[in-house]
Amino acid sequence: MASNSPSPSFAEVVRVFARIGALSFGGPAGQIALMHRELVDERCWVSEDQFLHALNFCHLLPGPEAQQLATWIGWKLHGLRGGLVAGLLFVIPGAAVMLGLSLLYAHAAGLAWFSALFLGVKAAVLAIVFQALRRIAGRALNTRFKEGLALIAFLALFLLDLPFPLVVLSAGAIGMAVALARPDLLALKPPPAAAEPAPRPWRQTVVTILAWAALWAAPMLAVLLLLGPGHVLWTLGLFFSKLAVVTFGGAYAVLAYMAQQAVQTFGWLSAGEMADGLGLAETTPGPLIMVTQFVGFLAAFRAPEPFSPFMAGLLGALLTTWVTFAPCFLWIFALAPWMERLEQARRLAGGLAAVTSAVVGVIANLTVWFALHVLFTRVERLELGPLHLSLPEWSSLDWRAAVLTALAALLIFRFNQSMPRVLAICAFCGVALGAVA
Repeated sequence: MASNSPSPSFAEVVRVFARIGALSFGGPAGQIALMHRELVDERCWVSEDQFLHALNFCHLLPGPEAQQLATWIGWKLHGLRGGLVAGLLFVIPGAAVMLGLSLLYAHAAGLAWFSALFLGVKAAVLAIVFQALRRIAGRALNTRFKEGLALIAFLALFLLDLPFPLVVLSAGAIGMAVALARPDLLALKPPPAAAEPAPRPWRQTVVTILAWAALWAAPMLAVLLLLGPGHVLWTLGLFFSKLAVVTFGGAYAVLAYMAQQAVQTFGWLSAGEMADGLGLAETTPGPLIMVTQFVGFLAAFRAPEPFSPFMAGLLGALLTTWVTFAPCFLWIFALAPWMERLEQARRLAGGLAAVTSAVVGVIANLTVWFALHVLFTRVERLELGPLHLSLPEWSSLDWRAAVLTALAALLIFRFNQSMPRVLAICAFCGVALGAVA
C-alpha cells in the first residue's frame, strides 16, 4: 500500500518529530504506538506495510528499535538530514531531562527524604520490569523450543554467570541453523513475496560505514590522546561502545549485563543506585537505554580529575550518550537501502526469533537481580564450582520495600495504571513510610 499523503516539507518533519520526542513516554511499545498514530494514521507519511516492514527491520539491529524506526522514517522522507533530525529529536529531550535528574541525584543522594523517595521508585521499577517480562514472554514464546531457549538463557546467566554477549550470539547462531532445518520450531512465517530487487548499493554502504565509524570513534580518540587509557572517560566510552553492538532485544535485555558490569566489575555505582537510574529513565521521554547516561554521569562525577565534578559528570554523560546512540545512525543509514533484500533472509529471521526468545531469559535474570537488591539489604554471592549463586540474607528483608512493591504490582496488574503514575504514587508512599519509620 502506498502512502496517501504527499511528502511533507522538511520543516514539517522537524516540527512533528520534535513533538514525538517530547511525548515519547512509556517505553518502546508506547513510543512505537505514538509514531504509528502520528505518522501512519493521522498524516499518512508512510504506509502501514512500510511501517511494519521497517519495524521488523529495526528489530534485527542492536540498539533501541523505536529510535531506529524514527531515524528510518526520517531517512525515508528526507534522506540523510531527515534521518538525523528524526533520530536526534527522539533522543535529545530525554537526554536533557536525564542530565538534570542525574545532577540532582548526585547532590541529593545522601538526604534521608531522597533515599525514602527512591525506595518507592525502586519498588515500582521492580513491578514494571516484571510486567515487561510477562508481556515479552507472552508475545515471544509461542513454541516449546523458544521456551527452552529462554530457560537455557536464564540459567546460563543466573547460575553460570556467562557473559551476556555470548548468550545472545549463541542463541542467534542456533536460530540461524534451526531456521533452515526446522523452521516450525521457531514458528517462522513465509517471507514476503520478493519484488524486483534494486541494485546492490555497495558503494553507498561502505562510505556510510566508514564515515559513521569515524564519527563514532572521534570522541574516544580525543579522550585517549588527552587523558590516556587509565581515565574513567576512556573506560566508560570503551564499555558502552561495546555494549552498543550487543544490545539486541531492547533495553531490558541489556540492563542486567550493564548493571552487573557497572556495579560488580567497575564499581561505578551500587545496585540500589542502578535501580534508581532505571526509575529515572522510566520517567523521562525517549529510549529507556538512556539510563546509560545516568551511569556515565555518576561514574565520572565520582572520579573527576582533572575536571570539576560537574564538568566530569557532564563529559561522562555526553560521551556515554554519544557512543550509545551514534551506532544507531550507522546501522540505519548503512542498511536501510538493503531493507527489501533483508526481508527475504530466512536465516536472519531465524536468528532474530531465537535471540528474542533468549531475551526473555535475560529479562528474567534482570527481574531476579532487581528483586534481590530491592527487597533485601544484604545479598551474598556464593561460588560452588561452575555455579555462581546470589542468595539473600532473609533477615535483611526490607518490609517497606516489600509493601511498596506489592502496591506497585497492584496498581499495574489490577488497576492498569500508567508507569509515570505508578512511579509517582510509590515515590510519595516511600517518603511517607520513611517519615513513619
